[in-house]
Amino acid sequence: MRAVCQRVTQASVNVNGETVGSIGKGLLVFLGIGPNDTESVAKSFAAKISGLRIFPDANDRMNLSVVDAEGECLVVSQFTLYGDCKKGRRPFFGGAAAPEHANELCERFVAELSRSVRKVDAGRFGADMDVALNNDGPVTLILDSEELGLV
Repeated sequence: MRAVCQRVTQASVNVNGETVGSIGKGLLVFLGIGPNDTESVAKSFAAKISGLRIFPDANDRMNLSVVDAEGECLVVSQFTLYGDCKKGRRPFFGGAAAPEHANELCERFVAELSRSVRKVDAGRFGADMDVALNNDGPVTLILDSEELGLV
């Protein structure tokens, strides 16, 4: 799994003009699923992201997780995180999981986040989505489950 996590003051995702997910203060998580990812990886990845201490405490130090800060999460599936741009000008997306597998693990990831985060919304898998956000900080982190040793 790969994720781009952005600390936001608000974020929303629209499909065909309809808001399908929105949050206030929290994390916007763009999530890519790889072919070797499993339910176990989804569970560990959700725990890692929900535990990241990237929100300010009373002394304005990044010392709180989204859970500690009583924040929310918006998860947007994004297979393009597995785009390979090594050759030519057109990215190759063969490194992303098949859609059925990816959808299942994306839903599992959302369910795992929901166990600890007070509100979790999600985009619509496979849809053409418009994402709006106000980046807070800005704080943006890139995580890869293989680099974290979760796979």
